[in-house]
Amino acid sequence: MFRTALRNVLAHKARLLMTVIAVMLGVAFVSGTLVFTNTISQAYQNSSAKGFDHVDVVIKPENDDDATGRPGAAPKLTQELLDKAEQVPGAASATGTVSGFAAVADKDGKLVGEGWDSRGANYYPGKGGDDARYPMKDGKAPQGANEVALDAKTADRAGYKVGDTVRMSVDGPVLEQKLSGVFTTDDGNVAAGGSLALFDTATAQQLYAKPGEFSEIEVQAKGATTQAALKTEIDKILPKNEAEATTGKKLADDQAEQISDGMSGIRTTLLAFAGISLFVGIFIIANTFTMLVAQRTKELALLRAVGASRRQVTRSVLFEAFVVGTVAAVTGLAAGVGIGAGLRGLMGTLGATVPDGPLVFTTGTVITALLVGVVVTMLAAWLPGRRAAKIPPVAAMSSVHATASTKSLVVRNSIGAVFAAGGTAAVLGGTSMGGDGKQLMGLGAVLLLIGVFILTPLLSRPIIAAAAPVLRLFGVSGKLARQNSVRNPRRTAATASALMIGLTLITGMTVIAGSVQKSIDKMATDALTADYVVSMANFTPLSTDVEKKLAGVDGVTATSPLRESPSHIKGKNESLFGVDAENLPKLTQLDFEQGSFDAMGGDKIIVDDGTAEEHGWKAGSRFTVTYEDGKKGTLGVAGIYVGNEMMSGIMLDKDTLAPHQREITDTQVLVKTADGASSAVKDTLKKELGDNPAVLVQDKKDVSESIAQVFTLLLNMLYGLLAMAVIVAVLGVINTLAMSVFERSQEIGMLRAIGLDRGGIKRMVRMESLVISLFGGVLGIGLGVFFGWAVGEVIAGTLSTYELVLPWGRMGVFLAMAAVVGVLAALWPARRAAKLNMLAAIKAE
Repeated sequence: MFRTALRNVLAHKARLLMTVIAVMLGVAFVSGTLVFTNTISQAYQNSSAKGFDHVDVVIKPENDDDATGRPGAAPKLTQELLDKAEQVPGAASATGTVSGFAAVADKDGKLVGEGWDSRGANYYPGKGGDDARYPMKDGKAPQGANEVALDAKTADRAGYKVGDTVRMSVDGPVLEQKLSGVFTTDDGNVAAGGSLALFDTATAQQLYAKPGEFSEIEVQAKGATTQAALKTEIDKILPKNEAEATTGKKLADDQAEQISDGMSGIRTTLLAFAGISLFVGIFIIANTFTMLVAQRTKELALLRAVGASRRQVTRSVLFEAFVVGTVAAVTGLAAGVGIGAGLRGLMGTLGATVPDGPLVFTTGTVITALLVGVVVTMLAAWLPGRRAAKIPPVAAMSSVHATASTKSLVVRNSIGAVFAAGGTAAVLGGTSMGGDGKQLMGLGAVLLLIGVFILTPLLSRPIIAAAAPVLRLFGVSGKLARQNSVRNPRRTAATASALMIGLTLITGMTVIAGSVQKSIDKMATDALTADYVVSMANFTPLSTDVEKKLAGVDGVTATSPLRESPSHIKGKNESLFGVDAENLPKLTQLDFEQGSFDAMGGDKIIVDDGTAEEHGWKAGSRFTVTYEDGKKGTLGVAGIYVGNEMMSGIMLDKDTLAPHQREITDTQVLVKTADGASSAVKDTLKKELGDNPAVLVQDKKDVSESIAQVFTLLLNMLYGLLAMAVIVAVLGVINTLAMSVFERSQEIGMLRAIGLDRGGIKRMVRMESLVISLFGGVLGIGLGVFFGWAVGEVIAGTLSTYELVLPWGRMGVFLAMAAVVGVLAALWPARRAAKLNMLAAIKAE
């Protein structure tokens, strides 16, 4: 039986080719994902580990749980502690570090590096006058407040040489520094495409901390001293509840774990889409083996007649699937290595720099690829094999095409109806539960998809019948195409379902993205009357000088900073937002449920409805607050407004908040101008801020578009990932049509004999393919809209301006794409059908 199965595989290799390709694509996606994520993860881990080569113990401030219990309240590390650390037994040297954000502009004024990757730090000379962490490649170390050194990669990208003036920014105002030197570094952030600017220690402390204070102290051990022993000695000198020591190995391990966790999210997402492709591939495999079994019914019956058992017949079909799966898995694994390398190269093309490192190809990747390819193929082929074994030999030898019984169709439709009804109920139930109903909705979506798939043969007749008037325009070819489409509803269903799944996901995501985008536009318009919002490019704190400069610009009628400060209220952490109470009504348009702006000022605050409800506040309520500095005060509620993602929280006058802030900085500045938003006004504001690339000056449209960019980028990525599933679906249509043409060779020969020309045969196959593809497209778009609506109902619970938007234009494009898929998929099968020799075809069995 195994020899027979192997001969069958070799005899039908052309018909199995599409199945091999479908499985291969899915396996390639899986193995490519594993190779890519393992390679990137290993490169980042190796790069970050290099940063700890000269670090044995690091001293950091301990987050003391004071009145606020929030980050930023921890004590700083002093020069005195650094000197003590350098003197402990086993310590070779101690280095004080200060770091923070530092945006560097190139010679064209554009930002070098990406937001959070742009860092500044201090150059800390050791006993020999050099900092071993940053060996100078050219020039000398920075000395004085007007000098800076850049890493070699940044200097090269920006086009700077020693002696040039570098324009940069730390918290808003432009700094013009002389480039004193260019250095090399093993810093993982730089290796990953970030930038690093070095100041002398005094300048760095002035920019990022306070004179004499450090962010961390790095201690290097003497020759034979272990990290654990050095840590034990350092623990003895640390002030209680103010500082803590950690070994370099522990920090390296923690960072490696963080990198691994970060990559796991990417890996999971990519594998999910690989799973979708494989799921779509299952339909093709099942369809292919069902058709192969149907075409070999007499052959299998003969095997049964000469003594083969049902189990042997099933095993022979599964063995064929095993051979196909193995071939697909091996070729997919090889293709996956290429995909992994290609994805890494693509990141470089898109501007994302990845640390250097070899391509990581693990044993786990090989085993996973082989298991996925073989198991998926054999599972998909099990049902057709089992069905083949059940056919009685006499019945099989008397009829090649055994039609499904009425009972089996009733059972199938009943099961499909139960799944579809249960899935619909679960999805609707999930929408009524808000954020808590995500799992129920996900389960309902899966059940509904399965239910619709089971019911697809039933749905095919009325939906395809609706296309009859159009198909009549193509004469006999159109009529035959319609009849062929519904002749075998199960086959049509399996072929159309593959395309349906891809279009369901694409349409659903498009509906959600379009609806969210419109809600963001509405939110920006409704919440803000300010013409501009000014912030740092990476949303780090702004210097208060920025607001002062903007307030003095001609044509600016009102400004207000937005300052965030942590606090404790009734045992809970709450953020307080300092604003200009006098100007805020001119810059925002808040919908008040109680009270108004009028009484705001002094100890009177306004608060969003969600926070007020949580604390049980009403207009006129008073409460006790513990500020950032630990002091207590009493505030009163002047008004309660409807909050949203743009404006929410507890707002009070900045002059009331300022005395309690450790460091006064702004997160944003709202600006109102006499002439409104225009490109000329924006250019004026940018010029007043020194054309600083690190500062964003955005009007309401810019704010909306910057948020929308995230959704657009995500949507385009998802389109690209789902394209794999659509490609697999196209292969399914081609495979089904090609095998259908072979199965109907005699019929096609008869049609040619009675006068249907080659062109008519081609039109018939193309129309059949078009009808099946459009059938899958209609089902997919319909389900996608339903799922998009359901997810939107959950989003609406947290996004008050959310409303459903149906992207009719894009849905029309998706339907047109389904039609194009049908036409392209039919090219080869139609050409093959038209070239059949009519006499040979008539004699074929």
